[in-house]
Amino acid sequence: MADPSSYRPRPGEIPDSPGVYRFRDEHRRVIYVGKAKSLRQRLANYFQDLANLHPRTRTMVTTAASVEWTVVSTEVEALQLEYSWIKEYDPRFNVKYRDDKSYPYLAVTMNEEFPRVQVMRGHKKKGVRYFGPYGHAWAIRDTVDLLLRVFPVRTCSAGVFKNAARTGRPCLLGYIGKCSAPCVGRVTPEDHRDLAEEFCDFVAGRTGTYLRRLEKQMTEAAEEMEYERAARLRDDIEALKKAMEKNAVVLADATDADLIAVAEDELEAAVQIFHVRGGRVRGQRGWVTDKVEEVTTAALVEHALQQLYGEETGDAVPKEVLVPALPEPVEPVQEWLTGRRGSNVSLRIPQRGDKKALMETVQRNAQQALALHKTKRASDLTTRSRALEEIAEALDLDSAPLRVECYDISHLQGDDVVASMVVFEDGLQRKSEYRRFQIKGFAGQDDVRSMHEVITRRFRRYLAEKERTGEWTDGEAGLADGESVLVDGDPLTGALKDDDGRPRKFAYPPQLVVVDGGQPQVAAARRALDELGIDDIAVCGLAKRLEEVWVPGEDDPVVLPRSSEGLYLLQRVRDEAHRFAITYQRTKRAKRFRAGPLDDVPGLGETRKQALIKHFGSVKKLRSATIEQIQEVPGIGRKTAETIAVALARAAPAAPAVNTATGEIIEDEEPDTTGGSSGEPVTAGLPDERRGQET
Repeated sequence: MADPSSYRPRPGEIPDSPGVYRFRDEHRRVIYVGKAKSLRQRLANYFQDLANLHPRTRTMVTTAASVEWTVVSTEVEALQLEYSWIKEYDPRFNVKYRDDKSYPYLAVTMNEEFPRVQVMRGHKKKGVRYFGPYGHAWAIRDTVDLLLRVFPVRTCSAGVFKNAARTGRPCLLGYIGKCSAPCVGRVTPEDHRDLAEEFCDFVAGRTGTYLRRLEKQMTEAAEEMEYERAARLRDDIEALKKAMEKNAVVLADATDADLIAVAEDELEAAVQIFHVRGGRVRGQRGWVTDKVEEVTTAALVEHALQQLYGEETGDAVPKEVLVPALPEPVEPVQEWLTGRRGSNVSLRIPQRGDKKALMETVQRNAQQALALHKTKRASDLTTRSRALEEIAEALDLDSAPLRVECYDISHLQGDDVVASMVVFEDGLQRKSEYRRFQIKGFAGQDDVRSMHEVITRRFRRYLAEKERTGEWTDGEAGLADGESVLVDGDPLTGALKDDDGRPRKFAYPPQLVVVDGGQPQVAAARRALDELGIDDIAVCGLAKRLEEVWVPGEDDPVVLPRSSEGLYLLQRVRDEAHRFAITYQRTKRAKRFRAGPLDDVPGLGETRKQALIKHFGSVKKLRSATIEQIQEVPGIGRKTAETIAVALARAAPAAPAVNTATGEIIEDEEPDTTGGSSGEPVTAGLPDERRGQET
């Protein structure tokens, strides 16, 4: 690990001008490429106190052994040079998008004497016109099959073409009218090229003029009583319309635009692009990347633009590019795109209308692509095995932790404190074994104390089960003599089995306990296990802010590489525990806000509570009613009416509210604390800042 001060440039050595810089490691390999409007200001950010740097940036500067830079005249030149160097050096710390599949394109080889229509993948070739990309190759072939009736362009390979020219006989498509058969001289090279140009124009979206021309020819043929020719033209028009229907109109005015959306989390980001030509979606593609550097959404968009248009020119760069966030600054990027196209390009965020609605669709696709990528990554056996091995190696475990339990605490400003326990076995979720806890040992907000209580309660139950089955003798289970074990307020007797008689999953120990938090939470969990006499279960914590792994008794965290499958698995476990805890906490909070004085009446169910509120209109009017009046409600007898009256009297306010300015009593109606007739929870009225403070 290098000390950045050992290769820091001397003061005044770095120019205050636009440029591109490269960090190299001790073997002279380029590990990071960046650009800056001011090289001096940007590079100074890397050579500050390491404690102030983001963990990913800190890893990069300590891996590097030198830095060098190149001065350019404008920010646009810096953008171009940065793209070239990233392609040339493939630096490990730069964002690198990787296709989640190799997308097929519809290609027309205009660089050949007789242009050919075909499906192409991989790198683009000079002189070939590309349309797409498409999601599936069969979608291209279906479209081409419809268009060949009207535009009989060559589709055969070079070998088939040469063989037909040698024998003087065209292939089957030439006989059925889906190829103009240039191989046997039915059309001249010039006529066939014109045919290919018309095919390209139609696929590019310029369909209106050609359809109108065919319709005019059909009408003229019918007027001249050439009915067979008119019928053939009619069928051609239907084939073209059917091909056009495969791409619905999404934007009016024949808009040409690319829409880019980004979905991201702490470790990865997915980018989705919709290519709209002539108002129709002509192609879709996407990438997924590991966030190996500290990067914002705007920076991700800039990297996507570089990859999309770095080797494109002319019409391949659309007039309009719609993005979720603008690069900073936006002017150089927009100028660079304009230079690639040769005319003005608009780079902006859609604010309203059809374009904003379509952008939301692209965003949903990006989120689904990221979720699908994570699912595939999590379900891969080899990847899961590698993740468990990396965790075992990082935490110095004897074997891979096949069962991992993770705990998280959630509350709202100290109220409704709950905890969650989620279980992953062999790297996969076991939702049937999830558990949740209410914190009962104390009131208020104390995450460390809450973690200690939860770990204690969970493993007391585990020890009690071992004692019950005879694995432990009396006095060896970490319980004091005569101590009874309660879990969530219930005695253990008979509670360790499900309805089908099988043991409850609390009975099985994990190899690794993960807590959501840093040193304090880890120490609390370890202390709880020590107090119970359990020393064969490993403990670690994952701090969300810096994604650092903490182990008991260590002052420094274990730092796993950002590309580590082990870190990815720990993050999934931690995030799932957080989701499960916060869901439970919100449920409890909603129930608490809906609670009212009628909830304390024994035997009074929801149906009769609603009947009471409907009859009297409010709890206040019910409180002032006599026992006889309460008995008038269907289903309410004398004894129940008396119980209701007593409960409401106990819950009555001590004194009415008084307006201190006028001295008059404020006659506010009490809210419907049973949840209201509309079923809306009372929490719907909470301000946003309170609803967003769960931890």
